[in-house]
Amino acid sequence: MSYEIGWDALHLRWTPRVARTEYNDNWEIVRHFTGKDPRSHPEARAEFNDAVHLDFLWCTDDGPTEWGAVGRVPDMGHAAYVEDASDYRLPRPSPFADPLDVFAFDAVAECGVPPAERLVSYYEHWYAGAQQGVDRVVPGGRYKTLISGAIQAFGWEMLLAAAGEDPMRFGEQVLGSFFELSLRHYRAWARTSIQVFMCHDDMVWTQGPFMNPEFYRQYIFPRYRQLLAPLREAGKRILFTSDGTYDMFLAELAEAGVDGFCFEPTNDLARLVRDYGTSHALIGGADCRTLTFGATQDIERELTQVFATAADYLVLLR
Repeated sequence: MSYEIGWDALHLRWTPRVARTEYNDNWEIVRHFTGKDPRSHPEARAEFNDAVHLDFLWCTDDGPTEWGAVGRVPDMGHAAYVEDASDYRLPRPSPFADPLDVFAFDAVAECGVPPAERLVSYYEHWYAGAQQGVDRVVPGGRYKTLISGAIQAFGWEMLLAAAGEDPMRFGEQVLGSFFELSLRHYRAWARTSIQVFMCHDDMVWTQGPFMNPEFYRQYIFPRYRQLLAPLREAGKRILFTSDGTYDMFLAELAEAGVDGFCFEPTNDLARLVRDYGTSHALIGGADCRTLTFGATQDIERELTQVFATAADYLVLLR
């Protein structure tokens, strides 16, 4: 693990080895590496990060107020992910009966926003604790930016119903309220001493956009530009993450102020490398299913293909 390697990689500088990051929420693999269950040993995750030599830690924090404690949120259930399926949970009825309930929702009024100084203090304290004594890059970041906020608030079924019934009202009014909520948090993060910020928003599916692409260009990307502006003015390095396939929107994201893309293997790695390999940090490329479940030769083949795709641009950077 190395802060210097993580930092240089995010700035497209040559490093003695490929920088490493991991997004892991599986306590079984943590226990495998550390011998500890993170549910009862909080220190186990930090020990796991050291054991697998992470140079950059994928993380976000949405503030001091737990959303579900103050506002309505559905329980969409949870698939079995961990070994003993203890995380499996059936969905519960949504607190939103129909699209009209969604249109009446105001994220700021329902979820509340702590005073600006309190937010800045909270995030600064969080970052100081997360980065102190850790030889890796720890970013700040927000998870529930726009679409991810709507997913958590309404659930997929009600989100799609409202967006389909009146896209303009959903985009202007509903997403507008999530924008106003997130803007307070983005401005607070900009006033902290973080060096890197992760903008997370699950705005697409594996197949790509689930709404008309023009909807994104009208209601989402202009708001990203406004959200990211305070961070750019403060000199922060900005990364973007979304589940699914968003490579058709790379130009819009770059124009919004993103300095790097964190992406799943459904995205076109050759396109990312060709168009942004010498200007933006690229976090991803290999198929995580192969890396997790493949035999040694499968993993070697997967990584060889990734490095071959990026080879010409790595030489240019060097």
